[in-house]
Amino acid sequence: MDTSITFAIIDTTFKVGTGAAIAVFSAWWWTRRNAVLGPRSLREQKRLDVFEEISDFVGQVTHIFSKYASLAAESVEFGERWPANRKQELEKVNEELVATFQKMAAAEAKLLILGEKNLEKSLKIYASQIIGFRRQVYAGRRDINSEQVAALRQGVLQARESFYDMLSRKYDKVLAGTA
Repeated sequence: MDTSITFAIIDTTFKVGTGAAIAVFSAWWWTRRNAVLGPRSLREQKRLDVFEEISDFVGQVTHIFSKYASLAAESVEFGERWPANRKQELEKVNEELVATFQKMAAAEAKLLILGEKNLEKSLKIYASQIIGFRRQVYAGRRDINSEQVAALRQGVLQARESFYDMLSRKYDKVLAGTA
């Protein structure tokens, strides 16, 4: 037999054997993992889905709030010189923000259904911070300056960060199977 053919047969046999060993090890590892952790229950998966849905919703609220805050800060900065078309844009974004708050109650209700009272309170605090910002920073207000606007905005961002920290911990607990 030719040495190159012998070498090719040995090489192919080695590769097939290595592939089979990897497949057997992977199957063993997967089976062992599921035996130890257990497959994720439907309830755990639903809980994760709700957390992800609420996280997405809060992301949408944050995006709209950021647009509102930028426009409102601009209106405070420019005062009477602020163009009318920008004021109309602010009014439109304000309407979007109000519309998202109609959905906020549904997100809070989902958290309460899951028994997540602290998480629901954290979401409510975030929402109240946004409402407080809207009440204090609006087009035409002249007795507030940019530093005060920035401080108010920082309060909203801190409330959002607090909510996401809490949500992240809850999410990780469900992933780990300890919730």
